[in-house]
Amino acid sequence: MVVNRRMVRSMNVEVYSRCLETFRVKETIGCRPGIPPRSYRVNLRNRQCDCRRFQTFHYPCEHVVVVCAKVLLNVEQFTDDVYTLECTLRVWENEFPVLPNLSTWDVLPTTFELVPDKGLRRNPKNIPQSSRIHNEMDIREKPDGKLYGLCRLAYHNRSKCPQ
Repeated sequence: MVVNRRMVRSMNVEVYSRCLETFRVKETIGCRPGIPPRSYRVNLRNRQCDCRRFQTFHYPCEHVVVVCAKVLLNVEQFTDDVYTLECTLRVWENEFPVLPNLSTWDVLPTTFELVPDKGLRRNPKNIPQSSRIHNEMDIREKPDGKLYGLCRLAYHNRSKCPQ
């Protein structure tokens, strides 16, 4: 509410219909050159504002606070009862039952065995698994193997070369 009250100086209020409690609020601070200022329609009777915070949180947004300051209304009448101290105390006035002794609980024996899903295990090297879906473009012919550079034969290296 304190932040919303600070915004009062940066907005202009136009009264559309005082009996229908409909107003237009224009923001003056934060406007860039060439961009028109934002304007919001506030309907106090239906508890609606175009910014949608008023009807979403059931708590007055800064536009409602500005309108209430303009027409000398108490802004607290538009705050929902959920935010009152009495409602909060009513929630916590219920007593929570004390849990009985754990040794007296009736625990049924397990009739099945839990088997872990090995597909959900993490890779042992902590390398993330690819989640890409492979298709026929990903299939390639396998080569005969790496060829050793000197003799150009497959499946051996410098230490196992017959030459």
